[in-house]
Amino acid sequence: MKHDQIDAVELEILRTQLESVAEEMGQVLIRGAYSPNITERKDCSTALFDRDGRLIAQAEHIPVHLGAMPAAVAAVREQDPRPGDVFALNDPFTGGTHLPDVTLVAPIAPPEAADVTDHEIVGYAVSRAHHADVGGMAPGSMPAGATDIYQEGVRIPPVRLVAGGERNTEVESLLLANVRNPDERRADLRAQIASTDRAEERIGDLLRAHGERLPTAFDAVIDYSRERVRSELESLPDGTYSASDVLEGDGQSDRDVPIDVTVTVDGGVVTVDFSGTADQVPGNVNAPLSVATSAVYYVIRCITDPDIPPNHGCYEPVTVTAPEGSLLNPTPPAAVVGGNVETSQRVTDVVFAALAEAAPDRVPAGGQGTMNNLLVGDSAFQYYETIGGGAGARPDGDGLSGVQVGMTNTLNTPVEALEAAYPLRVETYALHEGSGGAGAHRGGDGLIRELTVLTDATVSLLTERRRHAPRGLAGGADGQPGRNLIDGEAVSAKVTRAVEAGTTVRIETPGGGGHGESEDDA
Repeated sequence: MKHDQIDAVELEILRTQLESVAEEMGQVLIRGAYSPNITERKDCSTALFDRDGRLIAQAEHIPVHLGAMPAAVAAVREQDPRPGDVFALNDPFTGGTHLPDVTLVAPIAPPEAADVTDHEIVGYAVSRAHHADVGGMAPGSMPAGATDIYQEGVRIPPVRLVAGGERNTEVESLLLANVRNPDERRADLRAQIASTDRAEERIGDLLRAHGERLPTAFDAVIDYSRERVRSELESLPDGTYSASDVLEGDGQSDRDVPIDVTVTVDGGVVTVDFSGTADQVPGNVNAPLSVATSAVYYVIRCITDPDIPPNHGCYEPVTVTAPEGSLLNPTPPAAVVGGNVETSQRVTDVVFAALAEAAPDRVPAGGQGTMNNLLVGDSAFQYYETIGGGAGARPDGDGLSGVQVGMTNTLNTPVEALEAAYPLRVETYALHEGSGGAGAHRGGDGLIRELTVLTDATVSLLTERRRHAPRGLAGGADGQPGRNLIDGEAVSAKVTRAVEAGTTVRIETPGGGGHGESEDDA
């Protein structure tokens, strides 16, 4: 069946139906989970893929999750998936991102009543959720001092958590024996399974209603997005654009770690090359190529029309390369837990900086450039939070204050929920006033999050932009760097420390850069 047999109206109806399935998957996961990290912060993502492993629809969740999901589906497709299976994985070197992000991939078979032929599998339902602990050397499984992946938690290659419709209790028991708080992990995994079950049910309904026209629509919507993105990229001036930036240490030392990028725009095609970036490092800020690629995809989405349906077609015109064994394409057993959360942010910053000349009306000043990861826990509880900060000012407006920027799209944990769930007390939660950079348009302000730990515990911080400020653009001033303090003592950007009951942890997050010269500077 050819695409021209699906007209624009029908295609729009089918596209929105598919996106509604992905959104409903997310709602099932969020409402069915147990941990506040998923139920309150919504640190999870859901999507649908076709039988060839191409993204066809996603919920508007976490950019770093979604852009890297195709690698997870590709890894599962190598395992001879069958209808009724649900695969679990988190291995960053086999389809994952970092170990706390556990991905479930379920093949979808057409129901018997559907008018679909020659399709044992018509697609895949995928959910990815950040679990508050997956074992390893520190509660929360994001230790600042990790030097290999074995210290970061249990490593799961693609494995059948459900086989032929039957839950694999032996695999589940093995995984839960290697994590803190196994009851919470079990509940969150079952919420993820419920999410993929709902997708199979809803896709079955659509197949019964539309038959072969639904798989044909998969191709059509991908083609539509590809052509829209290519048209947007063709509006950019052809050329080669470069930029560089640094990470503030790797958890083993505070030495800057350089990231270099060269972006080549050639008609409707973009090539992003990270040659010149540092070799992989001893600490945990190495990022799998899928994570770096996800960050690039996010930038491309930001500089093109946001109404273009997000799917595989958006990314076909984009090629991302990084040398094997480098910071952005490490080899096992590299530690990578910080790469997903912090290095991805710096990749976003540096690609935006490279494209500022090509798309000056679409690129903002530097945002806070960090997720400000804060973890507190022991064997009984694990609290995880990413803390918002300042967004960079735009060419036509001020940056937002106290928001997540770049590769994360989570909410905060409400104070009431946080204090009810954990032995923690929030002392301060406020805007970090004046931290945004000045300019014709001012950068957004960061946040202050201060809490007291009410029991002996371990605190881990994985942060950035504590020495190097978020950059202003087009004459705008830089934003203020952030600060981390434990009992009033300033600590480095990345640290894991045992603390006693009564310890206070204060995080001051960075402000965004300003855009354009202010009238006072003119």
